[in-house]
Amino acid sequence: MADILTQIQDELDMLLNQMSLGLRYMRFHAPPGTIPGQPQLSSLSEYNAQQAALQAPPNPSQPSQPTQSSGDPSQPQSAAQDKTPGPVSAEQFEADIRELSRDLVVKEQQLEVLIDNLPGIGSSEKEQVARMAELERQLEEIEGERMAAVREKEELVRRVEAGIMGVRGV
Repeated sequence: MADILTQIQDELDMLLNQMSLGLRYMRFHAPPGTIPGQPQLSSLSEYNAQQAALQAPPNPSQPSQPTQSSGDPSQPQSAAQDKTPGPVSAEQFEADIRELSRDLVVKEQQLEVLIDNLPGIGSSEKEQVARMAELERQLEEIEGERMAAVREKEELVRRVEAGIMGVRGV
């Protein structure tokens, strides 16, 4: 299990990813809104096609060619339309938005639980400083015990080596 800060970072990354995916979903699936005084078109490609039809004089001797939706002639209009899904029904969109919202609220609540479990939450700065000083004192005490154990180990190794050397001499 990772430490609590790593868990918070992971949960925050997941929350931001969910937000990004939710915004992307809304961008591609939301029904188009109407702006007063503006023509109602569902996409830029529809607008470009309408403008091309208005500007091009009808010439029956030449077959009509599809217009490009972008300045890039290597990407035909149909390929650009295939990459972006269209809007869904209003009921489905509302249900999906409610589900995305619920997921975001749950993830945010999970983050709050982790944050509430951080050490020091609910104690004053003075109490935290005193706790750190106590922990530092304990650490120094344990380090002293460790150093004594290392010295004892080295002494025992020296005795064992001396005993082995004594046995070899016999």
